[in-house]
Amino acid sequence: MATKHGHVIMFPWLAFGHMLPFLELSKNLAAKGVRISFVSTPRNIQRLPPIPPNLADRIKLIEIPLPSVDVLPENSEATIDLPLEQIQYLKKAYDGMQGAFERLLQQVSPDLILFDFIAYWIPETAAKFGVPSAFFSVFSAATLTFLGSPVELRSSSRRTRPENLTVAPDWVPFPSHVAFRPDQAAQIFQNLNFPDKTGVSSGYRLATTLECCNFVLVRSCEEFEGEYVNILQELYQKPVFPVGLLPPNPVEMTSLSACKSKWSDTFSWLDKQAPKSVVFVGFGSEGKLTTDQVHELAFGLEFSALPFIWTLRKPEGIAIADLFPWGFEDRTTGRGMVCFGWAPQQDILAHPAIGGCLFHSGWGSIIESLYYGHPLILLPMMADQGLNARLLVEKGTGFEVERNEDGSFTREAVAKSLRLVMVDQKEESLRLKADQMRTIFANHDLHEDYINRFIQYLDNYKSMEHPMSI
Repeated sequence: MATKHGHVIMFPWLAFGHMLPFLELSKNLAAKGVRISFVSTPRNIQRLPPIPPNLADRIKLIEIPLPSVDVLPENSEATIDLPLEQIQYLKKAYDGMQGAFERLLQQVSPDLILFDFIAYWIPETAAKFGVPSAFFSVFSAATLTFLGSPVELRSSSRRTRPENLTVAPDWVPFPSHVAFRPDQAAQIFQNLNFPDKTGVSSGYRLATTLECCNFVLVRSCEEFEGEYVNILQELYQKPVFPVGLLPPNPVEMTSLSACKSKWSDTFSWLDKQAPKSVVFVGFGSEGKLTTDQVHELAFGLEFSALPFIWTLRKPEGIAIADLFPWGFEDRTTGRGMVCFGWAPQQDILAHPAIGGCLFHSGWGSIIESLYYGHPLILLPMMADQGLNARLLVEKGTGFEVERNEDGSFTREAVAKSLRLVMVDQKEESLRLKADQMRTIFANHDLHEDYINRFIQYLDNYKSMEHPMSI
């Protein structure tokens, strides 16, 4: 595949935690001359960040309407639009895009399709047109390693009970902390092994994807989790390529001066705080906290006596006046700020006053935080977040908030964790280790080299004798 003429179709799952990494990879490839067709639903295409002008002629956004599913609310085209229990219906609608995707392949001739594991039917569809396909994982290599080989995902021969998910699997040949908490294991066991309303399980989707794709890409790098990357090649028995961490691009980041026009109060307040004294709290666009969880977090921040900035997505149907504990805002006036909705997260994280982050342990948020060398207070909520939290603890860059047996957490545990990570001398090594991570996470030359190596592989792959066979 000639690099400057190659054409790659991107087809991510309908979650912004998936679409945005696919878009970042698209921009990285387009910057090297690869032509990109980015496929999603109309509303999601409209909600994506703008394409940089210098890449606009190489990245084409293609809309495929989301088929109607009776119980799916109108305009619900991404997981952010739905409660957790309705996401299975979004998967059902997503599966319904197969026919339209096949019609797209009748009109274009891509050199490769990069897809998400939810669309497990892509390899079969691509093969009809002689097009190779690759699974692009937005999960860490440690998460994929923990989930195991396609055979294990299909049979669960060694994981017959949820309790088996609370320990590192025996195919990991070194000491590992990466496993689920007991309260997480039951739901994950259900998702992996039992069909939902689509008729298939998440484990079946991932196993089929891994068996049928031509090769695998993972958003990772050997410098951070090379030991897990190496295991994947053995588990999958096919090429596995880390494409780097796809860190934030400083050129594309909103300039601080532009932010100050709308966020002047926030940045003026940050300017007055001591260096590395403020904790940044955020649970992302997908983080749907209950009122009780918001209350415990609020009390935890209050009890910690630390300055904080909290970006919060307001729960549906809850008035702001009822969201926080009585008197919380008055008691923390001057010491903390709460921002609702979208916030310029990259600019906040870049501010010298930020000294640590209380996050949900999403892989993208981890990458953004360690890009600036911030230690992490980890409060995983769903999916792969529990495994990511354990990986960060294993790497000495994060501290996980203690949970109750049922998975709930207390204000006391939040406050204790905040102070340990932010100011306790016993955790100085954690802060130092996180700061050192900038040499990996913020090393753009390192991650650009991963992209270059992948493009070289694509050039060679096209010239192979039977590149399209599955």
